[in-house]
Amino acid sequence: MGLLQLAAILRAHDVSISYIDCLDRFHPRSKAPGTRKRRGRGAYLKTRIPRPTGLKDVPRYFSRYGLPLEWFREDLSKIPQPDAVMVTSLMTYWYPGVQEAIQQIREIFLDTPILLGGIYAGLCREHASKQSGADLVVTGPGEGRVLDLVADTTGLTLTSRFDSEDLDTYPYPAFDLQHWIPYVPILTSRGCPFACAYCASHYLNPKRMRRSPGSVVEEIRYWHQARSVVDFAFYDDALLVNAENHIVPILEGIMDAGLHVRFHTPNALHVREVTSEIARLMYASGFESIRLGVETAAFEERGHLDKKITEGEFLRCIQALKSAGFHEKQIGAYILVGLPGQSISDVVDTIMAVKSAGALPIMAYYTPIPHTALWEEAVASSRYDLASDPIFTNNAILPCQKEPFAWETLKRLKKLIET
Repeated sequence: MGLLQLAAILRAHDVSISYIDCLDRFHPRSKAPGTRKRRGRGAYLKTRIPRPTGLKDVPRYFSRYGLPLEWFREDLSKIPQPDAVMVTSLMTYWYPGVQEAIQQIREIFLDTPILLGGIYAGLCREHASKQSGADLVVTGPGEGRVLDLVADTTGLTLTSRFDSEDLDTYPYPAFDLQHWIPYVPILTSRGCPFACAYCASHYLNPKRMRRSPGSVVEEIRYWHQARSVVDFAFYDDALLVNAENHIVPILEGIMDAGLHVRFHTPNALHVREVTSEIARLMYASGFESIRLGVETAAFEERGHLDKKITEGEFLRCIQALKSAGFHEKQIGAYILVGLPGQSISDVVDTIMAVKSAGALPIMAYYTPIPHTALWEEAVASSRYDLASDPIFTNNAILPCQKEPFAWETLKRLKKLIET
């Protein structure tokens, strides 16, 4: 989403943009069945590749997500010679894909400056500077710097037409550059007032910024009416904080506008903020899937993780959502699996507590993240040298579980959720 925001800003300053989404599920050459019916959800395209050195003990296939290299090179060959190329990055352990993308770009556009930003670049700047192949690694939010970066790399001087400190002045992200728009992510705010030990939001977005409720409603109206988008996913890290002045007027505005849309919250909502009134508004305005940040049912022992929830608050939250009209399969509770020192019995207890409360347990495998409070403990507890290479932070290998680790355990946990 960040790259599309930068694209929109540059277009608003009369810069010509070419765009390639390497994770595009709707690429013209893709034949993934049923993807459109799932409202854009589903598995990414992937290519199986050899397991990296150090992960030979993992009894799973290793794959690179994204377009096949042949497709990517073909798409690159179709765009005009660029003055600069901006590449984003996601999970730290996906960096081999970033390396590969930059290598392919370099082979086709030999002398074009390549700038790398995004999550991996922000969290692992030193590694990215040495290993990515980019000419410049950019950390932190890019909206306030993008015009200067263009000037520095191309010599093109642009006069700003927006205020980077005022989200209401930003153009809408350039989702029209996608091959298809199955849903639209909505950011009503940036940053998070909490500092959970496992989360890097406060590091990546240190400044808390919010849009006005009216501007959010207008963006949703635009995508719904101009592009026939029905599904919207809130990407905020703290959507419900200060609800009376933010999400409440947003949802009331949606209903007043008569917009018949569906909302989803893939980023966990803070349980404490879900009151009976908030739940009623969410149901009335069209929320279809709710995700809650539960993490663990060891409520009395979670002080080192966060301070978001007590057992009573969790139960009241579920009751409020059910009273509003939501059913169990709509209420998903994220459970962290693979925390340093966490036992399997802790996970089992949390799964049972969530099911008993009437919600759907969803396992979220813990990723050790640099610049978080839990990082040092993760490094000390891991069977891998996490600090030496981001590849070892891949949550699919549960890096903080000490040997011997039984991979069959995950199957048992999944079966417990399903039964």
